[in-house]
Amino acid sequence: MSELKATLSISDGRQLEVDVHRAVLGYDSIDVQSLVKNQLFTYDPGFMSTASCKSAITYIDGDEGVLLHRGYPIEQLAENADYLEVSYLLLFGERPNKEQYREFESRVKKHTLVHEQISRFFHGFRRDSHPMAIMCGVSGALAAFYHDSTDVNNIYHRELTAYRLLAKMPTLAAMCYKYSIGQPFMYPQRHLSFSGNFLYMMFATPCEPYVVNPVLEKAMDKIFILHADHEQNASTSTVRTAASSGANPFACIAAGIASLWGPAHGGANEACINMLEEIGSVDRIPEYIQKAKDKNDPFRLMGFGHRVYKNYDPRAKVMRQTCHEVLKELDVQNPLLDVAMELERIALSDPYFVEHKLYPNVDFYSGIILKAIGIPVSMFTVMFALARTVGWIAHWKEMYNQGAIKIVRPRQIYIGHPQRDFDKMEK
Repeated sequence: MSELKATLSISDGRQLEVDVHRAVLGYDSIDVQSLVKNQLFTYDPGFMSTASCKSAITYIDGDEGVLLHRGYPIEQLAENADYLEVSYLLLFGERPNKEQYREFESRVKKHTLVHEQISRFFHGFRRDSHPMAIMCGVSGALAAFYHDSTDVNNIYHRELTAYRLLAKMPTLAAMCYKYSIGQPFMYPQRHLSFSGNFLYMMFATPCEPYVVNPVLEKAMDKIFILHADHEQNASTSTVRTAASSGANPFACIAAGIASLWGPAHGGANEACINMLEEIGSVDRIPEYIQKAKDKNDPFRLMGFGHRVYKNYDPRAKVMRQTCHEVLKELDVQNPLLDVAMELERIALSDPYFVEHKLYPNVDFYSGIILKAIGIPVSMFTVMFALARTVGWIAHWKEMYNQGAIKIVRPRQIYIGHPQRDFDKMEK
């Protein structure tokens, strides 16, 4: 039972007592499950004031600019861990020791290959298909190839599915890219790191040896870490909603990918690059800065500020340093990157941006890094999906580990016609 109670008073004289659930960090939550017995619903479009679950995975304090995974600050994880170590932490709740890490890494690498028939599956798509459309299709199709582990009530099946999804997403993502440019698929290399292997599958060809650049490998690993999980966002909530019906886990992840595709969610870094291309050159920046400050102008700066973080995005601090390291390593001469760096300078110094807390966010820097590495804009959201898969799996596992799953069934306020009669057309 809850130690706190709240009383809801309605002007018609009704009074209802409800429980209040305490959080370890963040806001407490009012338990409104009993309202339906009193013919009442809550109204919360976008669920901005609704806690849909209890979770021990990720905590965000947007006002203070804090992001914790299992209690660890994201800055410390990005500095001291690699993506697989963070993945283990998200999936199992605690950081691994050396032996656990080696075993985990070995099991992930064991599952990086996809069924050979899946390569033929790709040929059913047009070459100019958006990579996210292909990712939605092939990730959902995994259920048809790995149907030996889809009993969601079986702990062993859940663990095997987690390994398979985590391991195969980089392979599928690289296949999406290779297919779009007409190059042969490259098989994963188990001697490489998770991020190094991904870069190999993306950019190697059978024609010549490919050596992974350690600076780019480190940058890619940080991008994966910083996008691994972000609490109850749209795509994670979508995965949980699909999973609440007991749906196939591969289908649940495909649903998450579909949700992530939207420009208001995973497409933000793609929108950022499109904005830089619209501005075009450094000499046009003052014009667009004025447009951004004009409330009546529809133009909006993409990659600045964040819906959740009212302070500086803690992930952006890490990504900013990585961005400059990559640009220095590659010595890329690109007008768009000149525009990006000048926009960054203005955003960190202009009183208007500072006052409105429109700091460059993680999408701003990750978009620049991916562009510099040579990953096309159409693949940006695929990178996000690849990284976020482990977060989706962690939440999916947590749901079933907690037991007593209730199928998601939101309510509505009906505003249509009252009941009326329907006569035959001739009348």
